[in-house]
Amino acid sequence: MGASPPVLFAVLGETIAEKAGVINLSLDGLILLTAMTGFAAARATNNLLAGFAAAMAVGAAGGLIVAAGSLTLRQNQVATGFVLMIVCQNLAYVLGNPIAHLPGPEVPYTPIPLLFVLMIVSQNLAYVLGNPIAHLPGPQVPYTPIPPLQHLPVIGPLLFNQDPLVYASVVAAAGVWWYMFRTQPGLTLRGLGERPAAAFARGVDVIRMRYLYTLIGGALVGLGGASFSLAVKPGWSRPYGIEGTGWIVLALVVFGNWDPLRAAAVAYLFVLLQTLATVLQSLIPSAPTQVFPTLPFPLMILALLLVTLGNSEPVRRLLRPLPGGVQRRVTRVLRALEASPPASLGVPFEPE
Repeated sequence: MGASPPVLFAVLGETIAEKAGVINLSLDGLILLTAMTGFAAARATNNLLAGFAAAMAVGAAGGLIVAAGSLTLRQNQVATGFVLMIVCQNLAYVLGNPIAHLPGPEVPYTPIPLLFVLMIVSQNLAYVLGNPIAHLPGPQVPYTPIPPLQHLPVIGPLLFNQDPLVYASVVAAAGVWWYMFRTQPGLTLRGLGERPAAAFARGVDVIRMRYLYTLIGGALVGLGGASFSLAVKPGWSRPYGIEGTGWIVLALVVFGNWDPLRAAAVAYLFVLLQTLATVLQSLIPSAPTQVFPTLPFPLMILALLLVTLGNSEPVRRLLRPLPGGVQRRVTRVLRALEASPPASLGVPFEPE
């Protein structure tokens, strides 16, 4: 559970953006850049909230660039996101070099007024872009157990002895699902990705709303990046060890069928596989170190193949020799795994 917030926040952010019809392929670089930004800002101010706010601001800025390139300038969303991914990745390495390999001790959360947060964010963006960062230890999110629930057998340590980011990520997943499928604005959001022309006919400013949700999605990706550097993998280095996470997030969004709860479930599954790989490596030290860390990735590729090809004619032909009952059960499972992207995902919309 403790390692899940970065992936889960990023998956929720990309789900929101893609539900609105915008693909943000810059995630791999954007997660790196926001991780570096979050740690740099938190170190400079010795304040966790400033680090998270700065990372979310950078994430939203990345979403703004993707939205402007694809919605205003009418450029290809895939090309725009891919170029931005490379730019963000290299910016993270270059700008984060002064703070590489510096530790971050735990400090408690310190509530600060909104205007003061905005001032600190602006100040630390200036630091990141050019000024040297003072060589002071950076903060780290502390564990916050929930008594007496933390003492429950099995589920207590698993669910109620975590840091606040874990609790927030669970609430965020439920909140995004409720907003998307139980509210009128959520219905509008889904309409942006499915039938933008129909939404426009009902008076929705499709371009403006796509901008809004892409920025929100980018901010959540930024929160995921900061969760890496301030909680799961405190600090910053080159390489940081999370390279490739953005591509996994994009795959998890597909595997989750653009549903926040299903996406959250597959995000937890992926993190569980990564944890099991670490445990197996320690149990079998004679195995090559490259084997177990790579296991989750082919499993995710297999899952994606099941999602996209599970109900295809070649698969149905393969199932025909099976007994009738087995064939029906397998078919039912494959249909449950099917994913259907928003009909207008990545398709430009031009108001008439």
